[in-house]
Amino acid sequence: MTVTCAIRYVIDPFQREAFEAYARTWLTVIPACGGDLVGYWLPHEGTDNIAHAMISFPSLAAYEAYRARLRADPAGAANFALARERRFILSEERTFLTPVTS
Repeated sequence: MTVTCAIRYVIDPFQREAFEAYARTWLTVIPACGGDLVGYWLPHEGTDNIAHAMISFPSLAAYEAYRARLRADPAGAANFALARERRFILSEERTFLTPVTS
């Protein structure tokens, strides 16, 4: 069963470019650590402080193993540290979804 982690970010709209750089870093780090990155989305029109990401995994156990690899990865750890230092992410929520199939 595939599980997709949907992340909803509340970002500082005045630091949109910083969040975009953060997201671009994950484009290579997440797949290298075992996540099937569906993508990152930035605000375009309307609400200017909500961004999204979706990453799929074969199971919740695979997600947990991925999180451990991500935290140990030097580029991943540096990206997490950058977000904490710059404070362009105000909050984030994770929801785990499964696809509807016939």
